[in-house]
Amino acid sequence: MIEPIDLSKVRTKSIRERANKVRIDLFGQLIEPAGKFAEFVDALPGFLKAADFKELCERLNAARKASRPIILAMGDALVKVGLTPYIVRLIDEGFITALAMQGAGIIHDTEIALIGETSEDVQAAISDGSFGMAEETGSFLHTAIREGLGKGMGLGEAVAWKMERAALPHREHSLTWRAWKKSIPLTVHVAYGTDIIHMHPAADGAAIGKATEIDFRKFAALVCELEGGAIINAASAVILPEVFLKSLSVARNLGHKVANFTAVNLDMLQHYRPMENVVNRPTSTGGRGFALTGNLEILFPLLTLCLLDFKERMP
Repeated sequence: MIEPIDLSKVRTKSIRERANKVRIDLFGQLIEPAGKFAEFVDALPGFLKAADFKELCERLNAARKASRPIILAMGDALVKVGLTPYIVRLIDEGFITALAMQGAGIIHDTEIALIGETSEDVQAAISDGSFGMAEETGSFLHTAIREGLGKGMGLGEAVAWKMERAALPHREHSLTWRAWKKSIPLTVHVAYGTDIIHMHPAADGAAIGKATEIDFRKFAALVCELEGGAIINAASAVILPEVFLKSLSVARNLGHKVANFTAVNLDMLQHYRPMENVVNRPTSTGGRGFALTGNLEILFPLLTLCLLDFKERMP
């Protein structure tokens, strides 16, 4: 019989001793498109992905105008390549009405709120076992989850609530805190053992599991209302496509009409699960699926600026 490892003697260190690859001063900066990006979309050829891009912009703007849900299910890469300002603007303009993250997403976003930096050098840190051992990250998140759960909160809401109470110094750059201030639902979907905070002595699998279970049920409730809206999966190859497919099954099982909606996958590569679980299977009896491939630090700002111009042209 193998015994579970004892994490109580695991050594953590201050996050401020760690070199990071991502800083808020490297985040993207929005410009005002002033009609130029809508003209750019108009000028694209009417073939293949150019035609898809045009139709996607039209569909997302139509969903916004009809006040239908638009869910962004995002991998942590969106934070790590500086896209937070674009996501915040899309929330402000009504193009995103709910956010879903993986466990890594809430970790990187919390570190941004804590110190304005995130993303350590894994190669350098794994050699001596210091990878993932930032004390402040684990301490803040485990406290937030435990305290929030005591109030019946899911994981995303618990972390946002704690950021507000703790007045973290860089919280204005945090998607979690911004969603909280805008009353935008934020759910966090954890696969236990995949995130750095699961290695910390304070890790409580029961609390994390319960908090993410609440968020799964919240996400499923959002999917129940997806008719006429949109789901955008960006940079999540496995977890969020699986969560979406199960939520869609729950919604349809409970009798909700979720057939006519827009589903899109944005990523550097098109993987099996996003293609099948987001783009193809859910829209096989209605709706429309899209797959756009490219570096997100270019593709996502391009989509954002085009959508802002579409809103100006068709308010």
